Amino acid sequence: MPADREGDGARPRKRTHRGAEESHARSRGDCPRPSQRLSAPRAMLSAMQQLKTLLGKAPESVSAVRPTDDGWEAEVEVLEIERIPETTSVMASYRVTLAADGELMAYERIRRYTRAQIDRRG
Repeated sequence: MPADREGDGARPRKRTHRGAEESHARSRGDCPRPSQRLSAPRAMLSAMQQLKTLLGKAPESVSAVRPTDDGWEAEVEVLEIERIPETTSVMASYRVTLAADGELMAYERIRRYTRAQIDRRG
């Protein structure tokens, strides 16, 4: 008969998602963090690929990418509603937050506009 862990006062280990275990281990300092972050071009590509997977729509461009303390933040432009003529198509800007290794951590739509619309900054 296998040894029972209850007798020694230890609790059985809870099964969790592998990524959650690794993240928890990193926060305790058990696992080394990646030694370097992605380059800006790789972060842009990662943001586009992962956002496409989530939205089911291919991003058209990345309008901004900037490093943060924890990774990268990018603004990605996506065609949301295609119309004729093209100048009336509805576009959206998404803010994408990536970890240093390029994994998508969060995204939000920050703006919708028609393709023909230009920014008016003063």
